[in-house]
Amino acid sequence: MKAASPFSFPVSPALAAKLAKLGLARDADLVLHLPLRWEDETRVTPIRDLLPGQTAQVQAVVREARVAYRPRRMLTVSVADTAGDVLGIRFLNFYPSHLKLFQPGESFRFIGEVRGGFLGLEMVHPRFARAGDDTPLPDQLTPVYPTTAGLGQATLRKLVERALSAPIADTLPAEWLAALNLPGLETSIRLLHQPPLECALNELESRRHPAWQRLAFDELLAQQLSLASARRQRQSRPAQPLPGRQRLTAGFIGTLPFALTAAQARAWQEISADLGEPHPMRRLLQGDVGSGKTVVAALACLQAIENGLQAAFMAPTEILAEQHFRKLSPLLSALGVRCAWVSGSQRKAERAAAWQAIAAGKVDLAFGTHALFQEAGSFARLGLAVVDEQHRFGVGQRLALMQKGTEPHQLMMSATPIPRTLAMSFFADLDVSVIDALPPGRTPVVTKLVSAARRGDVLARVREACLAGGQAYWVCPLIEESEKLQLQTAQDTYVALTAQLPELRIGLVHGRLKPDEKQAVMAAFQSHEIDLLVATTVIEVGVDVPNAALMVIEHAERMGLAQLHQLRGRVGRGSRESVCVLLYQTPLSELARARLKVIFELTDGFEIARQDLLLRGPGELLGHRQSGLPMLRFADLERDVALLEAARDLAQRCLAGHPDIAARHLDRWIGQRQALSSI
Repeated sequence: MKAASPFSFPVSPALAAKLAKLGLARDADLVLHLPLRWEDETRVTPIRDLLPGQTAQVQAVVREARVAYRPRRMLTVSVADTAGDVLGIRFLNFYPSHLKLFQPGESFRFIGEVRGGFLGLEMVHPRFARAGDDTPLPDQLTPVYPTTAGLGQATLRKLVERALSAPIADTLPAEWLAALNLPGLETSIRLLHQPPLECALNELESRRHPAWQRLAFDELLAQQLSLASARRQRQSRPAQPLPGRQRLTAGFIGTLPFALTAAQARAWQEISADLGEPHPMRRLLQGDVGSGKTVVAALACLQAIENGLQAAFMAPTEILAEQHFRKLSPLLSALGVRCAWVSGSQRKAERAAAWQAIAAGKVDLAFGTHALFQEAGSFARLGLAVVDEQHRFGVGQRLALMQKGTEPHQLMMSATPIPRTLAMSFFADLDVSVIDALPPGRTPVVTKLVSAARRGDVLARVREACLAGGQAYWVCPLIEESEKLQLQTAQDTYVALTAQLPELRIGLVHGRLKPDEKQAVMAAFQSHEIDLLVATTVIEVGVDVPNAALMVIEHAERMGLAQLHQLRGRVGRGSRESVCVLLYQTPLSELARARLKVIFELTDGFEIARQDLLLRGPGELLGHRQSGLPMLRFADLERDVALLEAARDLAQRCLAGHPDIAARHLDRWIGQRQALSSI
């Protein structure tokens, strides 16, 4: 017995599998599968009026078709229109049936981009269809849909047309739409699938048309409803309150050789109050590189411990996790806090002993990497989980850590500042604390852009700085040769610098070193047994060597803004004047030029993150390929700020007074792809 189609019309299993790759599992998904662009097939352009670079439709008769073998096998077709003007058609991939199809005298319409060829104007691989003088032209623009291998535009258009044959009910009341100055949903969707000729293509393709605004608003509203629902559900679940008892936290603050900044104190007050609530905390602590997030996280751990519970402190890399452990455990042990280290690279017996102590409640605070949630070990009474550099962990990974405790509180940290619109949108289910000021005494870092052609000048600067008692980093993006990217590797750089700077003590660290080797190199650098550290981006976060005031970054044009800013934050931690040299290879792409301009001109991490959002979109800032949360398809967080704010307000009204409308809207927009609740 055949399984029923999830659509309202028959769809074969093979076709359903292809549609599933596009996230299309029901009629409503097809209705919202909107075009990437539109083509104007409503008119035929005479061949004499064609211009190179334009996309056009011509109607012409085949004069000759033949297979050529130089410079490669191809099918060439010569066609002419009624005025006698000739156009060349080329197919680089073709079947024998194509040669039979293009018989002299047969009339076709060809649609494609016009190019200037050796023998005149031509089209390469145009779309085509038989057409006579009496074949009618379409009366509306032709949609071009996002697709996948084996699924043609003609098939998609037919499927969308069938899905559109039923009426489309609006999820929002007409009076709400009037107040928001938005058109109806059915009108908007039908216009975008089948735009009339009077629609300006530039208005459609720039997404400024009111129909696009309606779709963007609905998408943002569904997102806000989903995240606000997750927040409400979380706040309805019980968790053990952890009130501030000022036993360990006050003692820790008293041992610090500095006072908390006003921004740190404010963030700590927000977190402390949250921990005292009878529902699980889900708070994001964000701040620029070096703003002092780790101290605030340590205070949160101590508040959990002074309430008799355990805490876990998780970081994405062993270097960062072990640095947290080595930096905090001596301070915390002095207060009687029992700390443990869990890592996948530990000897099996050491790791088993650590888990045994954690499970027996003999450890108050466990530091580690993903080993904290990947293994079968358990906590006796986990009350708080701290996740550093949270964007590097997926939702599923964080959930695995949460399952180590009944309902622990969670503090996530990010040194990649999140622009306001991104926080409003994708983190609406979380509470956010911001440390927006650096501790006093941090030395501003001067950024210099230097062409790789001036490498000799940079070497002289490094030699001078290190011989004067300073230290330096030399960062390379790869650790072994890549023919594809042709980037200088860390090993080659280490060998070259050792030969070029024989008077300096040079070390090498990268992600493939064994953990004890990696730690030995880092310890030697911190104790100034190494002058110059050649490294890959494993030093991006967590490394703190105040005497290192110079950084050289190879192939800076290949790196993202967030990574460049993180790396630059490794210097400027002491009293020396600090410099970050960005070595770049020419020629630069437009994107690389824009990135380097931003990092050269700006030092504010929040503004850098906003520019990053403009340049690349939200995907990489969020780590959403791991997280499972659907990205926005129609809304743009910079362009649609007003829509986002209106959607946020309406989501609260819906959940408070119109849960039926909220449920209907969520089902329409998210359906089976219901966003995972933040955890």
